[in-house]
Amino acid sequence: MKKVLVVVMLLGVLISLSFGVAMAAEAAAPGALDSGVKQMAALAAGLGIAIAAFGGAIGQGKGVASALDGIARNPGASGKIVTPMIIGLAMIESLVIYSLVVSLLLFFKL
Repeated sequence: MKKVLVVVMLLGVLISLSFGVAMAAEAAAPGALDSGVKQMAALAAGLGIAIAAFGGAIGQGKGVASALDGIARNPGASGKIVTPMIIGLAMIESLVIYSLVVSLLLFFKL
């Protein structure tokens, strides 16, 4: 737990220190994007969908494992467990699909 707290605090410091660099940047001419911005947008799109897919897969795996564990302990409750599990899996998958849409918008916008 202590290591997680240290990592979170260091990330917070890094993010707060990067705000000054972002605010000091000069505005570019309208419609003029250099290739570096396009490369960073493509990298952000790929990284965003990778993180979303990873998080969604972990969430779905834990949800299904818990549901199957509950069904194994009480087979009579399978009807009450399966429906909320399917709804939960659909909600998790919708978040991954939203991330895909945002990544595609980011990728094709620039």
